[in-house]
Amino acid sequence: MRKRLRLSAYAICVRDGQVLLARWTDDQGRPEWTLPGGGTEYGEDPYDTVLREVEEETGYRVEVTGLLGVCSRLFTFRRRFGREAGRHGVGIVYEARVVGGELRFEVNGSTDMAQWHDLDAVSGLNRVRLVDQGLRLWRERPVTGRPGTEGGE
Repeated sequence: MRKRLRLSAYAICVRDGQVLLARWTDDQGRPEWTLPGGGTEYGEDPYDTVLREVEEETGYRVEVTGLLGVCSRLFTFRRRFGREAGRHGVGIVYEARVVGGELRFEVNGSTDMAQWHDLDAVSGLNRVRLVDQGLRLWRERPVTGRPGTEGGE
């Protein structure tokens, strides 16, 4: 089985009771909300990745205000000719605040929309697991930097 590691960096931007999310389309063509961010390029520091990706996907320039933690996920999928492949996704989650730019949608990228959502309404959105993990890191700020590791979970 072919195995791949993907390092990514994402931002939790919360202001006035709302969180900034970007919308992408999954492999089945369903739109899902995710945290703004994405893959780190070879030689790129994850800190620089999050600044670049947030601006690409939302139009905003952000300032990182903290490191919240790391989300890790292993999964297997089928490639051409039925071959299995494994992917290990490691996402570094930063807290950030908007310092410039204007909300806009990414053109010809991995996302097609960016929008502020009320924190109370996030649970009703079609979203990727990373959104819940990132918000949990933002709310709980676990010492381990891992969502769900505090309090005996």
